[in-house]
Amino acid sequence: MQRVRLAVDCMGGDHGPSITLPACQAFLANHPHAELLLVGQPEALAAARDWPRCRVVAASEVVSMDDPVEVALRRKKDSSMRVAISQLKADEQGQTAADACVSAGNTGALMALARYLLKTMDGIDRPAIAASLPNQKGGFTTVLDLGANVDCGPEHLLQFAVMGSALVTAVTENPTPSVGLLNVGEEMIKGSEVIKRTGELLRAADAAGQIRFHGNVEGNDIFKGTTDIVVCDGFVGNVLLKAAEGLGSMISTQLKGEFGASWSTKLRGLVAWPVLQRFRARVDHRRYNGAALLGLRGLVFKSHGSADAFAFERALERAHESARHNLLDGVHDRVAAAMGSLAAPLPTTPA
Repeated sequence: MQRVRLAVDCMGGDHGPSITLPACQAFLANHPHAELLLVGQPEALAAARDWPRCRVVAASEVVSMDDPVEVALRRKKDSSMRVAISQLKADEQGQTAADACVSAGNTGALMALARYLLKTMDGIDRPAIAASLPNQKGGFTTVLDLGANVDCGPEHLLQFAVMGSALVTAVTENPTPSVGLLNVGEEMIKGSEVIKRTGELLRAADAAGQIRFHGNVEGNDIFKGTTDIVVCDGFVGNVLLKAAEGLGSMISTQLKGEFGASWSTKLRGLVAWPVLQRFRARVDHRRYNGAALLGLRGLVFKSHGSADAFAFERALERAHESARHNLLDGVHDRVAAAMGSLAAPLPTTPA
């Protein structure tokens, strides 16, 4: 796919157009073949009205960060979030107005609206949120689920592994990314009954050639880069993500404090500045902003609500690359092949 069109919920997040519009402008400058549908209240998006390769799509309402899901679904039917996601729905000719959607809005509302408007793929019970975390190998580890499903059964974790494999393959062109199952130890006998049963399903999928299962991994393996993908339930994944972001912020703050403590430490800081800048860039969570909502019949990406323009631009880039590499088709094909090749049908758990 050469030309990619993104639908952007410009009103979502903590800061709205004051962040999303500068990010969109920077993104367009760096991607001359991309197009944007800027969704929101026309008066708030007036500055972008004459931008090249852009079109403003009007939406009269905004889903706030503390709106209950029911409000987003039933009352705010002309919200920027809803209208942006609607750009991914196919018309009678099978065409969509956009190839992917990006929003920094309320996560629960975004997931609920996306699932309601787009539906899930055949073979997928629940969508999952997948994002990348930096590792010491200089690359990244994809982790899912990061908060969409706080209580998962073994079949859901298997689906996450298949979808995560498709995501990494699309983005990195690695046809056989490795999958690790997050556990309290590497041994097969450790973990809850759900984890043990999940391990059995993942080994069966590996034997069928649908994924490359490494085995159990622990939390530190995520940052070691032991596997390309780590699978866990949304409760554990969300705690992990917030803890990692908090640790990164704490390290940055502590380093600033130490180097600014006195004139001598400030001078040492100047000498170490190039190294510190490279380190900061590697661990800066803003570089990895943009989580994919996998398992839907459309590409939806979630930005942090507190993202600045730099971080929101990264989310746009992640959505752009995923659409350009046909992630949606990759997930669909991989899920269909995996579910069809397993010896016994997977049990289904009500969502």
